[in-house]
Amino acid sequence: MPKNDALTTNSSPYLYPWTPSYWKAAIQQTKDIKVMVTVAMLIALTVVLTIFVDIPIPLGDNLRIRFDFLAEIVFCMIGGPIIGVAGGMVGDLVGYLCHPFGAFFPGYTISAMTACLIYSLFFFRSRITIVKIAICKLLINMLVNVLLGSVWSMVIGKYGYLFYLGKSVIKNSIMLPIEIVLMILVLGLLVPIISRFGLIPKQPKKIISVI
Repeated sequence: MPKNDALTTNSSPYLYPWTPSYWKAAIQQTKDIKVMVTVAMLIALTVVLTIFVDIPIPLGDNLRIRFDFLAEIVFCMIGGPIIGVAGGMVGDLVGYLCHPFGAFFPGYTISAMTACLIYSLFFFRSRITIVKIAICKLLINMLVNVLLGSVWSMVIGKYGYLFYLGKSVIKNSIMLPIEIVLMILVLGLLVPIISRFGLIPKQPKKIISVI
């Protein structure tokens, strides 16, 4: 299989966000045609999943299993933080244009970009583990969905911040273990396949380790 040049920019396939090599590799991804084409297809998949695919959970209002975040994780893992943030913005805007729901509000675009940044920082040029998956989703659910999302709900809604905060904490706490399990299953299936195409570093084990 052809190799991604960005995977040869450092002696180790794994990099850390606080190192210059990490950001050099992230910039390199924006110049790789195979990466850009793959990410574009995954962004399109994100939009399709956002519009057409969700499963309601009969445990409360507005509780649904959604799958669009899984496509976001994959394109962030492949593309890195620069492509990931841009992809989050494009996916949110195109999704709204294709399926508008109420008036457009840019706060949710900021949330999508922030979530994709966190996915990228956790999974781009990284060894994938169950602990890392759980921490990443916990941060996104509580920081992006709950804390930031409650601000947007307050701005466009008619109630105070604490009202939306309480509802969001309950919803995201219920969804958290479900979403973590989905992430483990999907990444466990896709990571070996994607690594064979040279889009991400090869993982040290065939299955996702705990730590």
